[in-house]
Order: sequence, then structure tokens, then C-alpha cells
Amino acid sequence: MRYLAIDLGQKRTGLAVGDDVTRVASPAGVIETADADERLRQIERAVSDHGPHALVVGLPINMDGSVGPAGERVQAFAAELERRLNLPVHLVDERLTSAAADEQMARTGLTHKGKKRRRDALAAAVILRDFLDRQA
Repeated sequence: MRYLAIDLGQKRTGLAVGDDVTRVASPAGVIETADADERLRQIERAVSDHGPHALVVGLPINMDGSVGPAGERVQAFAAELERRLNLPVHLVDERLTSAAADEQMARTGLTHKGKKRRRDALAAAVILRDFLDRQA
């Protein structure tokens, strides 16, 4: 199966693609908008471009395991995606994915601005890699 992973943010939303055969998760870009309708349009475009069989969405869970307001927003967003795109949506704990993305970029020589632009797509790839590893 082919997957599109989404790391939802208020201003930037990271995307990654991968599949359960190769188990490779690759960053696929960043959507830069705070407008919810525009974000959905761009996700629809990414679904059309990449043809996933399912979506994987990072769920922000507090370190104590509880779901706070940000997690509730993501759960509502995931339900809207499932309804609108008619694709299964898998929610995956995204704790520490941005830290993992930062670690990957630490020795790249990118400027702070360059790292900031790539962090969300890399975090989506980490979310997808975690999901694929759990499916094995």
C-alpha cells in the first residue's frame, strides 16, 4: 500500500510519501498556509499527485499520554479528511518527531530558515516511518 503522511501545523503542514513494500518514507513537501480550506485543497492535490491508498496523520499527544486541544483539532481534521477524500486515515503518535527531524538536519549546513522550511516534511517522514515500522 502507498501512504501519504501529514504533519499538520497551524502555518506549515509537512507531507511525506512511502509504501509498505519498500518501507521507505520520503519528504514530499510543505504546505505553507494558515487557511484551513486552502490546506485541504493542497492536500487533495497531493493525494491526486501521489495516489495513496491511505493517509497517516501525526497525532500530538502530551508526554503523559493524554490528548489535549491540539490533539483534538487533529482528530477533527483527520475525520474531515476521511470524509472528504474517502480514504482510510491512521492516526500516529507524533511525540518527538520534530526533534528527530532537527537531529537529521543538524549537520546539513542549512541555515536556520532552510531547516525551518524542511522540518515539517521531515517530521511527516518520521511519522510515516514509525507507522510503517509498526506495520511490519
